[in-house]
Amino acid sequence: MAEHPVFSKTGGDLTADDITANFENLHSPLNDQQASVQASRCLFCHDAPCVIACPTSIDIPKFIRQIATGNPLGSARTILSANIMGGTCARACPTEILCEQKCVLNVGEDEPVEIGALQRHAVDYLMTKNGPHPFSRAADTGKAVAIIGAGPAGLACAHALAINGHRVRIFEARPKAGGLNEYGLAAYKMADEFAAREVAFILGVGGIDIQYDQTLGHDVLLKGIRLDFDAVFIGIGLGAPRQLGVEGEYLNGVSDALGFIENIRQTADLTTINPGKNVVVIGGGNTAIDAAIQAKRLGASNVTLAYRRGPAQMGATAWEQDLAATNGVTTLHWAAPTRLHGDNEVNAVRFERTHLVSGKLQGTGEFFEVTADRVYKAVGQTLIDDSLEDLKTERGKIMVDDNGHTSVRDVFAGGDCIASGEDLTVQAVEDGKNAALGILAYLEGEKNG
Repeated sequence: MAEHPVFSKTGGDLTADDITANFENLHSPLNDQQASVQASRCLFCHDAPCVIACPTSIDIPKFIRQIATGNPLGSARTILSANIMGGTCARACPTEILCEQKCVLNVGEDEPVEIGALQRHAVDYLMTKNGPHPFSRAADTGKAVAIIGAGPAGLACAHALAINGHRVRIFEARPKAGGLNEYGLAAYKMADEFAAREVAFILGVGGIDIQYDQTLGHDVLLKGIRLDFDAVFIGIGLGAPRQLGVEGEYLNGVSDALGFIENIRQTADLTTINPGKNVVVIGGGNTAIDAAIQAKRLGASNVTLAYRRGPAQMGATAWEQDLAATNGVTTLHWAAPTRLHGDNEVNAVRFERTHLVSGKLQGTGEFFEVTADRVYKAVGQTLIDDSLEDLKTERGKIMVDDNGHTSVRDVFAGGDCIASGEDLTVQAVEDGKNAALGILAYLEGEKNG
């Protein structure tokens, strides 16, 4: 991922063809020859540091060796055995700071092995073959597990439970499964409806049923579900966007960045979306970057991303920050919003310059304004905890032990709603896998108790 893709045109007056080109795959997939060349560069290290850096512990040297020896199906099975959402992770996870950063070739060469691209090559090969499912279910155990949320954590947990013979029912609040993979990642990262295709692939193992438009605390209650199922997994993510807490943030033209991204992902004709002419995105994470770049690719003339701290403190990786720059996004660091101006419609954002004093962020007393007819807030999300009943929370997260077990005997949790690591798809998958192991042990204990 060393180079950034070049798009024909961003910002200003774009044609329908321009916009279509701007939302094609961020990275072109490797062809067979390119994959072979990349695979041949791998040194197949013993105790490979790239494996240690992967939250799901994919055996990276093994899957690359399988590609190098002409066995892409075997390679995909190796990947998916550790990470059932390996296709999404190859597209959207920051491999440049995970596995690829640890590649030993970084020491002696200019570039690491393109691990993410090779992972995508193998998984896509298997999924497009439409052959027999690489996983099969064990005999039915007679046990049933409820899962709240069909995001990466819930789907990973469901898959692990299903292949062990348990019946799984997922209660999903949205009309589609996939969580942020479906609703919250930039469209150019998940082109060609890949999130939906990946969900269909996961469900193909059998034993998993999804009920849609089922919101915890409204359509379904935790106490009721616990009566009907042998165990429960909660993977509800963080559903409430944080607010800026400044005057004017409820003016017309001000909205949540995830809502903007969701609109892009769920709209068939992108030419119908007006991102604004002068856009300000407030935040420093990947969601802020995705919103800013997509606004530019939809035709916004000026896009400013404002973050209250410096580039080193941004949640977005350096690669993503550079991608924003190559797409014409202007980034302002050390800028905290203090007020949004306008009568009914937002027309400007007032910022105060900030700095660190003894490690604490403080305003300098110097203010400036940026013209804006659209403002997208990307300052994080919080847990909606009024439906969690007796579950203990701490610092806005559900409390779990090392096995994903909550404070309630038969309830487990994982994904963004717990404090386990970075808010990434790959971490959510690992949380789901880990909780599934905890559930398996719990159900076995119940059987023998």
